[in-house]
Amino acid sequence: MQVILVQDVANLGYKNDIVKVKDGYGRNYLIPNKLAIIANDSNVKQLNENLKQQAKKLAQQLADAQATAEKLAATVINVAVKANEDGKIFGTVTTAQIADALAAQGFDIDRKIITVEPVKELGEAVATARLHREVKAEIKLNVVAE
Repeated sequence: MQVILVQDVANLGYKNDIVKVKDGYGRNYLIPNKLAIIANDSNVKQLNENLKQQAKKLAQQLADAQATAEKLAATVINVAVKANEDGKIFGTVTTAQIADALAAQGFDIDRKIITVEPVKELGEAVATARLHREVKAEIKLNVVAE
């Protein structure tokens, strides 16, 4: 079954993508939850017309995402966490902590688009933010003790 995604779906695709999914997944999950619509001829034509009209807007979003990615590449974010004397931290650095630290430096980035490998020690680390379907930005973290 082919469907047109109405929203971004993790591990499946982005909004306005036409993807092939299993029949049950489409009929029982994607369509009832309004995450997708069936990709029949009329819906595909309507999608193509909408994409033509939105081309300029999408180009602007891409340019904004690239500009934000360049700013993030030049920035180091300090994240304060509780740690013992050996440099091991209690717990891990979360995406919410990274989003809060970014907000303190003037970046408006949602925690849901940030991914980070588990950080267990003080020092430097790297997180990734998916700003646009074509733009991923690396966020340099400096994990320090509180």
